[in-house]
Amino acid sequence: MRASLSVNDLSFSWPDGSTVLDGLDLGVGPGRHGLVGLNGSGKSTLLRLIAGELVPQRGSIGVDGTVAYLPQDPGADPDQTVSDVLGIADTLAALGRVEQGSTAIEDFDVIGDQWDIAERTEAELARLGLGHLGLGRPVSSVSGGELVLLSLVARLLTRPSVLLLDEPTNNLDTAARERLIDIVAAWRGTLLVVSHDRELLNAMDDIGSLRGGSVRWYGGGFDDYEAAVAVEQEAAARAVRAAEADLRAQRRDRIEAESVLATRRKQGEKAWAEKRMPKIAMGNYKRRAQVSAGKLRGVHEDRIEDANTRLIEAEELVHDDREIRVDLPNTVVPSGRNVLTLDGVRPAYGSIELDLEIRGPERIGLTGRNGTGKTSLLRTITGDQAPAAGSVRAHVPIRLLPQRMDLLDGSLTVAENVALIAPSTTENDRRAQLARFLIRGRAADQPASTLSGGERLRATLACLLLAEPAPQLLLLDEPTNNLDLPSIRHLVEALESYRGAFVVVSHDQRFLDDLGLTRRIEV
Repeated sequence: MRASLSVNDLSFSWPDGSTVLDGLDLGVGPGRHGLVGLNGSGKSTLLRLIAGELVPQRGSIGVDGTVAYLPQDPGADPDQTVSDVLGIADTLAALGRVEQGSTAIEDFDVIGDQWDIAERTEAELARLGLGHLGLGRPVSSVSGGELVLLSLVARLLTRPSVLLLDEPTNNLDTAARERLIDIVAAWRGTLLVVSHDRELLNAMDDIGSLRGGSVRWYGGGFDDYEAAVAVEQEAAARAVRAAEADLRAQRRDRIEAESVLATRRKQGEKAWAEKRMPKIAMGNYKRRAQVSAGKLRGVHEDRIEDANTRLIEAEELVHDDREIRVDLPNTVVPSGRNVLTLDGVRPAYGSIELDLEIRGPERIGLTGRNGTGKTSLLRTITGDQAPAAGSVRAHVPIRLLPQRMDLLDGSLTVAENVALIAPSTTENDRRAQLARFLIRGRAADQPASTLSGGERLRATLACLLLAEPAPQLLLLDEPTNNLDLPSIRHLVEALESYRGAFVVVSHDQRFLDDLGLTRRIEV
């Protein structure tokens, strides 16, 4: 099948010189294709390159037809309306003028072939459960999940032949995810999806794993991919064990050979000292022995080098399973201590009205439909928004991890960001704590603006937990957005190590199950 999307010898580096992609080749035809890989492997960068948002240093990109691209966090000006986000405001205005009798060429140019845009927009909004949103509604009043869906509708209205989606289930509640998956299942063009959402990835025809600068494809959805990788990893682990055993054996053989050579050398030295044979014959014997010993050593060195090469190659096939371990005694909350009291709190946006008492190191999951006001509630707890009703009493230091993870100053390095939030710590202490979050060496000196989703999460968590005063109540708003599965595991590890209380807003049921919550509250 002819590829409708092809990438050849694609290379891209950030201005600081860090290489993201180097000589990547990729080709996909019509169908639903999932793309997975570690955070920082270049998945989002690849989509931006295909969409034309970034320019490669080398290589070519070929697309058969038109491309539509939905980024991870589709932002919007708060002063815009729904029709502005959908990109149809000017077309609707021109249609209105024509209906009132306008014959201006400019109006017909704006409309083009979009005479049915109002009807198509209404149908797409209804299909994604957004029929209740008026076209004149301000974007500032819609939830993060609704904004993602509106941005998707805007792309669908362009009728693209190639659709690129980057973490499209971010901020979506269960019903919205199901509608999105229905749209994906019905897609008839070429679809390339970067996601960590297992249910969405299971709707794919195949899964591509971007690792080590190349993409390897696996047939079927994510469950099939995971099963295939598990078999490969088991074989890779066996290969490592075999290579290690071979290397040990080659080293033992070399030691034994050196022992034999040492014995021969002593015998030769003794014969020389006792003058058992003519001097010329003894000289020839010595030279032959030296040549033989050199060859033997060379053979064993070559075998050891070959064994070591096989071990390195085998180890490269084994995926990295490093773990986060956090030890921050100042975040400890004793059992029974008052942490937070909410009395009839109603946030400025949404329909929540909540009484809540948190004591000790409780772990609470907060779930609910998009637009109910969960994010607004978290901002009310931190004091960033005044409540529409009720009172908030915080008894311990609080920190919030927002949806967009925009707490870091992109112009500063990771280490410099930590220094801002924890000025009394030493450079060595800061770097030691960053290492616990798997940010080591050069990574700590990397500008925050160049971090991937998983790297940004770990750096932001490090800043939050190392802040002064140390937070004893952590609020997390959709923290798994933009994260690959290993990064979600790292987040779970960090929260397992955290010894304070936390409230997490999430639509990711598997993530919530892994956290070992003490309570779940649905609003």
